[in-house]
Amino acid sequence: MMKDSDLSSLIRLNIGGKKFCTTSDTLTRREPDSMLAAMFSGRHTLCQDSEKGYVFVDRDGKHFRHILNWLRDGVVPSLTDSEYSELIREAEYYQLLGLIEGINSVLNKRKEDEEPYAELTRTDIIKCIQSERVKFRGINLSGLDLSKLDLSYVDFSFACLKNVFFSRANLQCAKFRDVDAEGSIFHNATLRECEFTGAHLRGALLAGASLQSANLQDACLIGCSFCGADLRSAHLQSADLTDANLEGANLEGANLKGAKLTNANLKGANLQRAYLRHVNLRETHLEGAKLDGANLLGAIR
Repeated sequence: MMKDSDLSSLIRLNIGGKKFCTTSDTLTRREPDSMLAAMFSGRHTLCQDSEKGYVFVDRDGKHFRHILNWLRDGVVPSLTDSEYSELIREAEYYQLLGLIEGINSVLNKRKEDEEPYAELTRTDIIKCIQSERVKFRGINLSGLDLSKLDLSYVDFSFACLKNVFFSRANLQCAKFRDVDAEGSIFHNATLRECEFTGAHLRGALLAGASLQSANLQDACLIGCSFCGADLRSAHLQSADLTDANLEGANLEGANLKGAKLTNANLKGANLQRAYLRHVNLRETHLEGAKLDGANLLGAIR
């Protein structure tokens, strides 16, 4: 039962056509630095419906009940990822930093629970590579730190290598056929003559990597960073390099037949004698790129 003091602080809200009733204490106590707290602190004059006294806010009211429950109880609701995205958008508008942090914690925990654990450790890998013809085909090595190891000629085909740290590793002639290496880090790694046919490398970092004569045909390289990488004579036929960053990369003699280069950054790249026949370069950034001797027959520019 409400006390007289509670009734006097009763707030009626019209959020995009959906009506809610709460108190000024609920709106100001848990998130004192929020926009809602500022609105109902008593410092500002609010525009109210003259008949029923509702304060109108021009936002979608779909998730506002979750916002009120958060302000009342401090509990993050159980929602789908898409619903959380919608709720975060509303929380950002109302400047509810505590709710945003709470939602992100739930999403991170959900991601950790869904992420498969690596089947081997770095120590296991070191022991294995001491023998000849090492194969990790189809093994889950997600999240491992394999930096600075000699992994040359190792067969990782079909393995799950998400977020693996290969920085400065020697991976010459290693096989990565059809691997899932999304978000992995190959910074300054040696990848000469590696096979990445059909590999999924979305968002991977390959800046400064040595990829001479590497086979990246049909690979998903969306959003990858190849800044300053050595891709001389690399095979990139039909590779998807959408949004990839190849600024300053050396692609001399590389074969890019059928590659997708939408919004790719090739500023200052060396494309001398590269094969670019019939490649669509209309949305590719080529400022300062060297194209001497490049085969551009039928290329769309």
